[in-house]
Amino acid sequence: MRKADPDNLILGYTRAMMGFLMLQPKPERIAMIGLGGGSLAKYCLRHIPDVDFTAIEINPSVIALRDKFKIPPDGPKFKVICADGAVYVRNRSKLVDVLLIDGFNQDGQARQLCSADFYDHCYGKLRKGGVLVVNMLNSDRKCATYITRIRERFDDQVIVIEAELFGNRIVFAYKGTDFPLLATRMEDRIRDLGPTHTISLYAIAQKMMEQIGHHPLAVHS
Repeated sequence: MRKADPDNLILGYTRAMMGFLMLQPKPERIAMIGLGGGSLAKYCLRHIPDVDFTAIEINPSVIALRDKFKIPPDGPKFKVICADGAVYVRNRSKLVDVLLIDGFNQDGQARQLCSADFYDHCYGKLRKGGVLVVNMLNSDRKCATYITRIRERFDDQVIVIEAELFGNRIVFAYKGTDFPLLATRMEDRIRDLGPTHTISLYAIAQKMMEQIGHHPLAVHS
């Protein structure tokens, strides 16, 4: 975290995860599994008006550092829950528009957050038009297996991009019937959203379009 600008996304993989805006540009409710330093939470609260954001963190020692990382206190539109994310997604009482998965332990990606059963529950936790976003490590030998599980559950409505420094792989999975990414739609969303964001949505969208074999976008950041 940059102390002078605590809401800024310093790490490339966090900026890449914001690509969900190309699939769901107006999320009302976002849940994130894995709090860490709270950079994504702080960024979303600042740049997505009126979003309801819930962070789920299994380790109370991480939550205890929230003030040091300038994570906002709980309120009507924001809360941090100490719980297992694999259990959280089984609860269908409040469906979400975006589900961000960034849960790791000392051994790498938490195993309960990459099983076929977990991805089934993630699908069920999303509203129609919702997006699952998963941060994965390229060094994880089971990374391809996890992506296959997501593709199977989300009917192959999936885009995978490399983060800026290539150490992370970001997976976007869409729940809905209007999945195909159209260049004109992406360009419109960049124009609409770009002025309210401090990251290059164009650069992220360009990577997404390249992965599905589309021509370069016309708009620029």
